[in-house]
Amino acid sequence: MNLDDWVAASTHELADLAQLADGTPDALDELLQRGLEWLGRIAPYDLAVVFELEGPLLRAKAGRGSLFRPEVREYRIHLDRFPSLRLAIEERRCRVFTEDDHAHGDGDLFDGFMDFPHGHACMIVPLVTGSEVFGVMSIDRARCGHYPSAVVDLAEVFGRLLALSIHCIRQNQKLARASLESEERAAALARRIGEITEDASVLGDSDNAQVRELARQAVLVAQTSSTVLLIGETGTGKERLARFIHEKSPRGKRPFVPVNCAALPSGTLESELFGHERGAFSGALRARPGLFRAADGGTLFLDEIGELPLDLQGKLLRALQEGEVLPVGAEQPIRVSVRVLAATHVDLEQAVAAGRFRGDLYYRLSVYPLRLVPLRERMEDLPAICRVLLEELSARVGKASLRLSAGAEEALRQHDYPGNIRELSNILERGAIRAAAGTIERADLALFAPPGRKRPASSEGGATEALVSLAENERRHIQRVLRATGGRIYGEGGAAEILGLPPTTLQSRMKRLGLRRETNA
Repeated sequence: MNLDDWVAASTHELADLAQLADGTPDALDELLQRGLEWLGRIAPYDLAVVFELEGPLLRAKAGRGSLFRPEVREYRIHLDRFPSLRLAIEERRCRVFTEDDHAHGDGDLFDGFMDFPHGHACMIVPLVTGSEVFGVMSIDRARCGHYPSAVVDLAEVFGRLLALSIHCIRQNQKLARASLESEERAAALARRIGEITEDASVLGDSDNAQVRELARQAVLVAQTSSTVLLIGETGTGKERLARFIHEKSPRGKRPFVPVNCAALPSGTLESELFGHERGAFSGALRARPGLFRAADGGTLFLDEIGELPLDLQGKLLRALQEGEVLPVGAEQPIRVSVRVLAATHVDLEQAVAAGRFRGDLYYRLSVYPLRLVPLRERMEDLPAICRVLLEELSARVGKASLRLSAGAEEALRQHDYPGNIRELSNILERGAIRAAAGTIERADLALFAPPGRKRPASSEGGATEALVSLAENERRHIQRVLRATGGRIYGEGGAAEILGLPPTTLQSRMKRLGLRRETNA
């Protein structure tokens, strides 16, 4: 092939090769196979192999020719054994091997693996563009002789063009992976839009000693890479605490990816977490990185970890211990750097005893357990929590400066909140929608009390009260005694004496029930 014919053919071929540089997983393999096929038109061969440089090793990546066999793909060459290869890469020039090179130089690349006659035609083509070194192509013929200089020049130019196409594909694959990871994060956040709780003041400036200690422990563990297990009732703000730990950690600028293990179908949960390869199962039309890889460098929050199926618990344990994930349909695991925060409202120790949860996974997750305080045990924080929630609700309901009347706040104190801050948020939102102006009244809350649940009474001595819990009865009784004594606890005629309790016990119980000493407690 003369130069003019080669230029015309190469222009057409490069246009085709450019279309392969689209970042799809198979684009690189197809490019190498097409490149080797086209190389044979200018430099006939019996075996042509593309080697990719990985540290000190050249690893066979693709091959063609009458002597090619599958074992070639497992062939490795240590670069230190062949100085001529290193020189070809450094100088970016093709190297033609002569009979003397085979006898007295580095020797043949395939010595001990494949027999070629001494003096056979052999050429090395470096694959280098800019500062990026992909590797080399080796071209061998079973007949004796050498490649003409014109063929060597054409092969050298083609090697540069092929290296440039490889670079383009690699860059597009990086962009494609980044795009998929962004899609994973966006999808994870989209799934949570309807689930995120306005659980404000999970920590905040709490008056509750347990909450203050929780905040201290959260700040302490945030500076580490330890796995944290958040334990708490539904609606106590486990996700917000997980975000707090992430933001205070060295990974705070990296992704925070939340996933509710109970909200995803069990059939797709493995693919959601660990990803899958294209064609791994019916409907897998493209590869997907999974949430672990989407959170690479950051934090993965596994909410409701107790709902994770047993068959996936072992794979999660491996990911935590080895720092790698195996996508569905993949042969090789992928390294990831992810901090895992898990949360549950169930008793995992009991689940382990019942055989529903792996003991080894439980111990791996609970390196640093944190227990969230339910709202009924921190009622002294109720006003501050309501203020933050109402600020968040203002934009949603289109009413500025939302606030509670004294009667509405008192009504909220009479509730036991089995749904915790999530339930409080819903009550406030319903009240905000009903409120005529910016002030939420007691009646606005009572109107939307859920069926079967107690409604706040319209007045202290008003309509018949609904049945309430023993704890609520205790709270109301203490409240009445405090009013009768003007808030006095100690001494003769004080609330402690009337109730038959030591003053310190009464104060502790008041704190637990969210009562104040003032006469309007």
